[in-house]
Amino acid sequence: MKAKSIAAGTALALCAVLAAACNSASNSGDGAGATGAPIVGVDYPRSDTDFWNSYIEYTPKMAAEIGVEIKTTNSQNDVAKLASNVQTLVSQGVKGIAMAPQDTAAIAPTLTTLETKKIPVVTIDTRPDQGNVFMVVRADNRAYGEKACHFLGAKLNGAGKVVMLQGDLASVNGRDRTEAFNECMKAKYPKITVFGEATNWDGAIASQKLQIRLTEHPDIKGVYMQSSFALAGTLQLLKQRNLLVPPSDPKHVFVVSNDGIPQELKEIGAGNIDATVSQPADLYAKYALHYLKAAIDGKTFQPGPTDHDSTIIQVRPGLLEDQLSAPLVTADGGTYGEVPSIKPDDTSLWGNTIS
Repeated sequence: MKAKSIAAGTALALCAVLAAACNSASNSGDGAGATGAPIVGVDYPRSDTDFWNSYIEYTPKMAAEIGVEIKTTNSQNDVAKLASNVQTLVSQGVKGIAMAPQDTAAIAPTLTTLETKKIPVVTIDTRPDQGNVFMVVRADNRAYGEKACHFLGAKLNGAGKVVMLQGDLASVNGRDRTEAFNECMKAKYPKITVFGEATNWDGAIASQKLQIRLTEHPDIKGVYMQSSFALAGTLQLLKQRNLLVPPSDPKHVFVVSNDGIPQELKEIGAGNIDATVSQPADLYAKYALHYLKAAIDGKTFQPGPTDHDSTIIQVRPGLLEDQLSAPLVTADGGTYGEVPSIKPDDTSLWGNTIS
């Protein structure tokens, strides 16, 4: 979630163009906008990464497609600001709220308040540790860690040293990816040493910690970035150390990321990184609003396959999660540890279609 950022101004420009689907929606007082469509709130979790800026760009487009009007806020990776934003949205009469709390424990009181007010919530990308929501829309984040593990395990022939640049362990995503990667390595590739580095989804911290590890262990041959927030810093460090070389060069350090942003796909094609797991920014925007509208319309869902190539699971009693598809992307589209992959130029990848 970093590299050449898609400007936040792009999202603002889209709001101007798609006024009927953005913050300019007028509120008639009954939760319906000027067009009669229900008004829902969308809190953007941050706007400092390519991934989330892509989500911001998709959201008004999907609002028009789904048939809702939106009011938006941005909590800037701050759960206290998210709570305040929710109060603002409620005061504006929204009929439901989509959010992506980055601290999945601290959001519980806010969810309780919204449940009391009978305002449905859909969380995207993250799942609350406690509290009820109408639906969680995310991909299987444990699978992210497992796919990265199998890719690096295969490329290193089951032996060597790798650095895992973790996200925030206060987030269920950081925990899922970390636990799954470690468990897979221990079970399948016990001769690989994993250096886990907590980064709080911060690119500067990730770069600093990777630099220390590369200095202490110049024989490191793999890096797992739990999202593309660390992409630019990792590439810069490898270049400084003359390690940014083609995969055929013995000095090559194999790098796998999570997100599927356009820059990652480009770097895979150039041979600078080797793989990513494509996290569906477009479908996060689409199905967050889809489920909010369904909640407003009184619809309910059950665990099982969906009509959009995903599976709804029951995480705990009363909490459902729609796990969207998130494919492994590699230069050759090969299979790694029984995990299939697709090539970076595949037209099904959202990173190849975003404007």
